Amino acid sequence: MLRRYPVECQNCFFRTNICKTLSMREFNRLFKHPKQIRFQKGDVIFSQDEKTEHLVFLTKGMAKLVYNNNGKELILTIEKAQSLLGLSNILNEEINLASIVAIEDCKGCTIDVERFKETMINNKRFLLEVIRISTRMFRGSVFNFIRIAHKQSNGRIADILIYLAENIYDSQSFYLSLSRQELADMAGCSKELMTRTIQSFCTEGILHVSGKNIEILDMEQLRKISRIG
Repeated sequence: MLRRYPVECQNCFFRTNICKTLSMREFNRLFKHPKQIRFQKGDVIFSQDEKTEHLVFLTKGMAKLVYNNNGKELILTIEKAQSLLGLSNILNEEINLASIVAIEDCKGCTIDVERFKETMINNKRFLLEVIRISTRMFRGSVFNFIRIAHKQSNGRIADILIYLAENIYDSQSFYLSLSRQELADMAGCSKELMTRTIQSFCTEGILHVSGKNIEILDMEQLRKISRIG
């Protein structure tokens, strides 16, 4: 369940990096009534096809962008703190193109959509920064679609493991926040096929898996499977 808390924003990552082109007056207007929100694992932050009046700057945790097509879910990409969630609202008349769901306990700050739009219109450097952020997010989604369309399952799963190591956990050894089903949804395959492929990678000495702890032992071989998959 969503809960709201007052928060001090002046020295946060959003202020010092994403909003670095804004004056203090512009920033204070953008965060006129800042709210801090918390989500538990599994909570829906944004719902697909629904209208919303705010964005969320994720300060802690990790979330997945999920597209639901007639009951079948596809994970488009993963976003971790520090990141801005809900940018499709800016480009799509405040209608969420996909759901955003917490995959671990999350914390963030709300940002009013209309004030955000006004700030972009009045500050072109801020607009360019927002375009850069949104392009990075959508690029991840597009690459996932390309991967699903043109690779066999082992290539897709290799891609996902490389993506998680390099872009999410910043390590070849990590505790996996995603379930096996979520990995399968991201790869566009069944949970059973995902499990068999992971087991095969372990047998071949590419991975070591203990529960939800994953270590990539042979990144070169994993990259080779990605290329030819």
